Amino acid sequence: MRAVVFDEVRTQPDVREVAKPVAPVGGVVVKVLATGMCRSDWHAWAGHDDIEMPHVPGHELAGVIDSVGEGVQRWKVGDRVTVPFVCGCGACEWCLAGDAQVCPEQQQPGFTHWGSFAEYVALHAADSNLVAIPESIEFTTAASLGCRFATAYRALAARAKVKAGEWVTVVGAGGVGLSAVMIAKAMGAKVIAVDRNPDALAVAARLGADHTVLADGSDIPAAVNVLSGGGSHVAVDAVGSEQTCADAILSLRRRGRHVQIGLLPSIDGNPQVPMARVIGWELDLLGSHGMAAVDYPGMMALIEQGALQPQLLIERTIGLGDAAALLPGFDKSNPAGMTMVDPAL
Repeated sequence: MRAVVFDEVRTQPDVREVAKPVAPVGGVVVKVLATGMCRSDWHAWAGHDDIEMPHVPGHELAGVIDSVGEGVQRWKVGDRVTVPFVCGCGACEWCLAGDAQVCPEQQQPGFTHWGSFAEYVALHAADSNLVAIPESIEFTTAASLGCRFATAYRALAARAKVKAGEWVTVVGAGGVGLSAVMIAKAMGAKVIAVDRNPDALAVAARLGADHTVLADGSDIPAAVNVLSGGGSHVAVDAVGSEQTCADAILSLRRRGRHVQIGLLPSIDGNPQVPMARVIGWELDLLGSHGMAAVDYPGMMALIEQGALQPQLLIERTIGLGDAAALLPGFDKSNPAGMTMVDPAL
């Protein structure tokens, strides 16, 4: 099969012919029809995750089952499926409680094993992790759910428990940030979107953001405080940097809730967080690490009804060659939406 491969961290990936995967026991091989390019893929390329070389990135995917491993009961060849980026083992106490996103034995395509920047990808514990794609939902739309959209959905609905009428500040208007804007508006919140890219802010406004703030070095928390009349009830860091995390936390009103979605790798030690504000104002700091397959039906239903439209977040679709070229600089790119990859291109 054709796949995007890199042999060492921070080296230029290329597209090459590699062996097609074999379905593991309890798992499947999926023919990839769409896969998303995410900042998390860049983190793996940059060496911020423990991965084996050579490596194939990619963790947001949708396609059809190509082969089924021994022991799989719920799925057959030809089924239309997607999968969360965290695949739980299906047997531990967290998986059995419906919290596969924190499974200690989790598998992650594109991180713990070869991922979906390829024509085929192997997935583990299929009966616990695969999600059926309704015929009315396109493969590109389904692929966009696996990391950014599902993570934003669970972050706001299950972690922050956003209520109608609350102010939500979203720092970062990339794929996950724009997802959060759309979802927060669907929940009845008033939304402030913050980003350094004016084009991304224009998209956020089209998706319903009540206000947009350009991150141009000005005082973001002060701007949010004025716009929201005292600070947000909920803030989301959808980027993952010391600055964006601090801006989000300092944008909160007293007893507000912060959700950290963007990865904060401890490259030079753990990042500084304004803990004095957290303590003095009794702020809640919440992590959000994807969403388990058992929680997908509610989100899928809202997409089928048109209440959520993740397809509007897709900015472009590229081929494997373009994906290989773009990956090393993806942390510096300013997409106004999601980049999807079609392995057939």
